[in-house]
Amino acid sequence: MNLKVTTALMMSASLVLAGCATTENQKTARGAAIGAVVGAVAGKATGNHKDKRIVIGAAVGALAGAAVGSYMDKQEKALREELSGSGVKVIRNGDKLMLDIPAQLTFEINRSDVRASLYPVLNDIAKVLRDYPKTMLVIAGHTDDTGTRQYNMTLSTARADAVKNYLVAQSVQSIRLETIGYGPDYPALPNNSDANRAANRRVEIHIEPVVE
Repeated sequence: MNLKVTTALMMSASLVLAGCATTENQKTARGAAIGAVVGAVAGKATGNHKDKRIVIGAAVGALAGAAVGSYMDKQEKALREELSGSGVKVIRNGDKLMLDIPAQLTFEINRSDVRASLYPVLNDIAKVLRDYPKTMLVIAGHTDDTGTRQYNMTLSTARADAVKNYLVAQSVQSIRLETIGYGPDYPALPNNSDANRAANRRVEIHIEPVVE
């Protein structure tokens, strides 16, 4: 293994995924937040992710030109079909996809173990990811604002890791997966009620193509 690949394997990167507002009068803010996410991802894709893309590309191949859009079109279609009726939102922005998983499927308060109700959803996601290996993912964990910030940062990372570990157990290549914990920093809703706090205990999965 040459030095370039070894260095790439040792590197880790993070992508910024912001929570999106869900009330009717906040649709504009939601769109702006998604746009900011795409901008951040694009910046990372040309910077910190370069070496990791080299490693993934060497393992599973990379995309170029018009093949990128076509590949992501097919993957988006497959995800929408597999996740139909699950409540998971498949959000497309350019050649990036984000899976917004409903809070009721994810985590109990102060827990990082994956709920059994999430298994079928993750199984469906894993099936598509296995069929479309020329993508890399960032799994972002989130919490409500109960407890200290440091506790919540640790908890949100554990939640992201739990989802990653489940996907790996379903034969999704670990080299394609990264995790990050945002704690309470990007709530989907204001933390001003039990229902809203439950909505903020969630994971978001961002998918981007591996390009040459």
